[in-house]
Amino acid sequence: MNESGLRLLVVDDERAIRRFMQTALAAHGYHIIEAATGQEALTAVAQYRPDIVILDLGLPDMDGVEVTQRLREWTAVPIIILSVRDQEQDKIAALDAGADDYLTKPFSVGELLARLRAALRRARQPAVDPVLETNGLVVDMARRLISVQGAEISLTPTEYDLLRILAVNAGKVLTHQQLLRQVWGMGYEDESHLLRVNISNLRHKIEPDPSRPIYIITEPGVGYRLRLEA
Repeated sequence: MNESGLRLLVVDDERAIRRFMQTALAAHGYHIIEAATGQEALTAVAQYRPDIVILDLGLPDMDGVEVTQRLREWTAVPIIILSVRDQEQDKIAALDAGADDYLTKPFSVGELLARLRAALRRARQPAVDPVLETNGLVVDMARRLISVQGAEISLTPTEYDLLRILAVNAGKVLTHQQLLRQVWGMGYEDESHLLRVNISNLRHKIEPDPSRPIYIITEPGVGYRLRLEA
């Protein structure tokens, strides 16, 4: 993907983080816009219409969850959350509010660039694409067929629904509650054992090595995402 000219809004009250982003991402062709508060972020999105937003949760005037909720009232711009490791509930709340992904501080430039590419790819995909292909895994939603490296895989209806939802949102972190609600329905948000068992079963069917998954990636304490090829 050619990042040249893409507008990226960095929202962080730490000047050092904004300077780091400016240096690291401008070298890859991104045009960086900066904001230090939630209100500045809302104004910048309206004024500059960035292609993607990197948003810190800990802002001085409002938290990132509120910023995300307010942006989602009128824009579908991809939002990647920045978070510290001990704020799992805040990360989950931000994802439930409509953020597309999150990164934990400290993070590597390589990981950040990969997450940016995945979020931008997802934003550019047609609204309904019946076939997802990534790294040898094919999810054909029109025919309800799953294959890995050309070999067809048999899934239970629940396993298929789980994989389909991950595929529709490929590259995006889905929280445990989102997956439970979408696969099992309202009232199942606390039944995390159902999700763990079905993810384990799914991995044993599609992963070359279930103990080191390459397709269904765990985001500790938060949820899962289906990895897209870089």
